[in-house]
Amino acid sequence: MLEERVVESSEKRYQKELPSLPISTIWLISFGFLGVQMAFSLQSANMGRIFQTLGADPHNLGLFFILPPLAGLIVQPLVGYFSDRTWMPRLGRRIPYLLVGAVVAVIVMCLLPNSGSFGFSAVTAMTFGAIAILFMDVSSNMAMQPFKMMVGDMVNKEQKGFAYSIQSFLSNSGAVLASIFPFALTVIGVSNSAPKGVIPQSVVISFYAGAAVLIICSLITVFKVREYDPDEYAMYHGISKESTKEKANLFKLLGSAPKVFWTVTLVQLFCWMGFQYLWTYGTGAIALNVWNTSDPASAAYQDAGNWFGIMTAVQSIGAVIWSLVLSRMPNNQRKPFYAISLFLGGIGFGSVFFIHNQWALVVSFTLIGIAWAAMMTFPFTILTNALKGKNMGTYLGLFNGSICLPQIIASLLSFVLFPLIGSSMPFMILLSGVLLVVGALSVPIIKETYAK
Repeated sequence: MLEERVVESSEKRYQKELPSLPISTIWLISFGFLGVQMAFSLQSANMGRIFQTLGADPHNLGLFFILPPLAGLIVQPLVGYFSDRTWMPRLGRRIPYLLVGAVVAVIVMCLLPNSGSFGFSAVTAMTFGAIAILFMDVSSNMAMQPFKMMVGDMVNKEQKGFAYSIQSFLSNSGAVLASIFPFALTVIGVSNSAPKGVIPQSVVISFYAGAAVLIICSLITVFKVREYDPDEYAMYHGISKESTKEKANLFKLLGSAPKVFWTVTLVQLFCWMGFQYLWTYGTGAIALNVWNTSDPASAAYQDAGNWFGIMTAVQSIGAVIWSLVLSRMPNNQRKPFYAISLFLGGIGFGSVFFIHNQWALVVSFTLIGIAWAAMMTFPFTILTNALKGKNMGTYLGLFNGSICLPQIIASLLSFVLFPLIGSSMPFMILLSGVLLVVGALSVPIIKETYAK
């Protein structure tokens, strides 16, 4: 005990405050996030469409949507744990994982949309697609987590809210690009239909473009950002250099997590369950409500798939604009705006159930975008302010469970809920609205704290 107090005293004595970073550096830290989110958005906006085109039964769609959050649940804590204990002189602590993840993600993005083009049977094509999705999510999660960690590592508490807002802005900008690609390619003449079981070229080429943007944006961060070396990191975070090499038990770390870790996780539970149902059933809900079809092989269904992509772009534009509003928000206004944003998102989700006009959906998805911006900004700001520098990456990786577990729970529940409500995809989106409102009502339980 005496030795621990001496070490702690020594750490405090030599600790320095994290410096204020130039605005350009804060942008560069997160710039690669634009490419990573473009990959995620292409996947989330097109997964339901891809697997239904390959022949998946709508009642079993939840099975495919379990794979992405399951990959994140396993990969991100490991990336956090090992990157906390990594240092490569030319690359740094987090960037090596970003680089490897981005390269693998690019390869898989070129394979996934071709699942129906290799002459496989429907079952084999869906199996190939599921494996591709799994690898894509492992690699994308590996590439994504370092961006969140570098903000926690390098940005002080005064700039942290701004930094995560910029990350949200870039994330949603990537989502806009991803969402409009299939529609834009169709407008210029690229085929939006294909033989039964084959993914249209408008989707395939969109994935190729997303892969190119992912690697370019990631390399800009790799070459332009210099992480703090072990001595600087220890000094700025008030820890000993040796402590960054210590082994840690993930379960013990969870047991000693600050209370805010768990209260934010509760809010996240409802929010991410809601968005999981949007990604799973969004295309089908719009196809039925607006185009009056549930046949994935029909041209009308593929048009609905394109329109869902456009609405995802609208959601992202709404999130981009709202992120800029949130970046100017004083610290004492975080919780009220978090709750208001989620409540507006709940209204947006719920309205989709009642709307049968494609243009009226613009309002619905703008409101959904407001909730998305808040979810990308506030949880990580609130959490990292409460964490010390030691095990920062591991805690952020573990916190990813508040994103992944709700998606897994939602997918498993869908096997019961979907047939229970008469297999109605629009009703599943209405359920998403209820979940977002419950999330908004849960925000007051969060009590913000700051690491000493």
